[in-house]
Amino acid sequence: MNISLSSEIEKFIESQVESGKYPSAEEVIVAGIRLLEERERIYKGRFEELKKEIMLGVEASERGEVIDGETVFSQLQQKLQQRREQAGL
Repeated sequence: MNISLSSEIEKFIESQVESGKYPSAEEVIVAGIRLLEERERIYKGRFEELKKEIMLGVEASERGEVIDGETVFSQLQQKLQQRREQAGL
């Protein structure tokens, strides 16, 4: 596989090798790919969590377990005001 890199990326890779953090340019690239893989796993995991949370909300809504928006915002404003008072603001 041949890959073309911009001069900025090449300089960054060289600086990482020169710093002693990595023994070779290949190791810098491998480290970057591993970070990308980890980020993708985290995003995928979070996406699955969000889908589950959405389904819980949909199921609760279908059972009629909902609160109208005005009530929610009113409760949030009350909590915020209480925290401000406790903080002395």
